[in-house]
Amino acid sequence: MATKKSSSTSHTKKSAVKKSSSKKKSSTRKYGPKASKSVEREMKAFKQGKLKSGSGRKVTNPKQAIAIGLSEARKSGAKVPKKKSSS
Repeated sequence: MATKKSSSTSHTKKSAVKKSSSKKKSSTRKYGPKASKSVEREMKAFKQGKLKSGSGRKVTNPKQAIAIGLSEARKSGAKVPKKKSSS
């Protein structure tokens, strides 16, 4: 028969201690409030079915609406990170 051994050493969880050798990056906003308003306006137009792309076709993807809003925010000088270049 299998009997349980009662061991005197119990399994304890060690608390994970993060090393603070690397400095924490300060959290700053990536997008400014002006950019947020621009995206909000474009999303509203998208949901109403009034948003058109540069070629005049109706926008059908919410990601396209966000991209259009960010692009317009960049043109107006709002705080928006640079566009990722696809190569």
